[in-house]
Amino acid sequence: MSFLFIFLSHLGGVKFKVCGLIQYLNIFGVAIGYTIAASISMMAVKRSNCFHESGGKNPCHISSNPYMIMFGIAEIAFSQIPDFDQIWWLSIVAAVMSFTYSSIGLALGVAKVVAAGGFKGSLTGISIGTVTQTQKIWRSFQALGDIAFAYSYSIILIEIQDTLKSPPSESKTMKKATLVSIAVTTAFYILCGCMGYAAFGDLAPGNLLTGFGFYNPFWLLDIANVAIVVHLVGAYQVYCQPLFAFTEKWAAQKWPHSDFITKEIKIPIPGCSPYSLNLFRLVWRSAFVVATTVISMLLPFFNDVVGILGAFGFWPLTVYFPIEMYIVQKKIPKWSTRWICLQMLSVACLIISIAAAAGSIAGVVLDLKVYHPFKTSY
Repeated sequence: MSFLFIFLSHLGGVKFKVCGLIQYLNIFGVAIGYTIAASISMMAVKRSNCFHESGGKNPCHISSNPYMIMFGIAEIAFSQIPDFDQIWWLSIVAAVMSFTYSSIGLALGVAKVVAAGGFKGSLTGISIGTVTQTQKIWRSFQALGDIAFAYSYSIILIEIQDTLKSPPSESKTMKKATLVSIAVTTAFYILCGCMGYAAFGDLAPGNLLTGFGFYNPFWLLDIANVAIVVHLVGAYQVYCQPLFAFTEKWAAQKWPHSDFITKEIKIPIPGCSPYSLNLFRLVWRSAFVVATTVISMLLPFFNDVVGILGAFGFWPLTVYFPIEMYIVQKKIPKWSTRWICLQMLSVACLIISIAAAAGSIAGVVLDLKVYHPFKTSY
């Protein structure tokens, strides 16, 4: 069962095709965002140690390209895991890593506030002068996209639910897990964001752990950034599996007699069950990873890219289509109070997505003015 299957059973038609296109484009974009983020964290480890060894005298500028390539090679290897249910352990590792680096970032923010003896910044955010009024508006809109991106998990929710065992029913377990995870992650997001701004005020970097807001203890920062990389290795696979599975199923239906697409070659592994090698899976998944890696090297603007992804995927996949399915499933009458409230929610989220897209695109335009392809360094 998949997100699209649920959608087809409730709505179908043109909306189904549009939803599928948006879902898979969003997955492709998420893979690009994760590649950029992972390379930034890997570079942060390298630069942190370089600063420490030189006593801060060396600017330690390095290219992001080798680190994106390293991440891509790792993803090519992990992408050969055939099915969603075979990467459950990767999800657990990713969750532990996420908790690790979030806790470190929060602790460092609290420690800096305590050491400074008070909060920096203001309730209205970054002050005019540090940035212009227009820049502040664009950054605020971009931040909305970043927040939306953090909650755009609906596209893989059904796929994850389908791997759960019962009893109790998968839907009950998933509902409980969703409520707990949203509450915990929201608490961490708010605490990390607020404490980071309280620690640095107008000088707060876009990424507290890689923007060198903190310099010491450098070994703790290294642990946090390694945790980010490990988390993103797992998250990349979890997000991309639905697209992998869809493409391979479509190809098998299109060319059922092709050995290249359907034949499974058993490769014996000492001490383990044989590995099933499929040539189409090997070529297609490797090509996908190569494509996302190359595009990441062309557009290495993390916050702006994340904002665009959040704006592009949040409203249709997390709000509009789920609301439409809910209305059909519950047979909610048109123009009833409940129907009107749901439509108002959808319109409000659409406005947020449009604003986020505008802010993020403006950020990319500014970045491109000083950008040279494949020559980005930090």
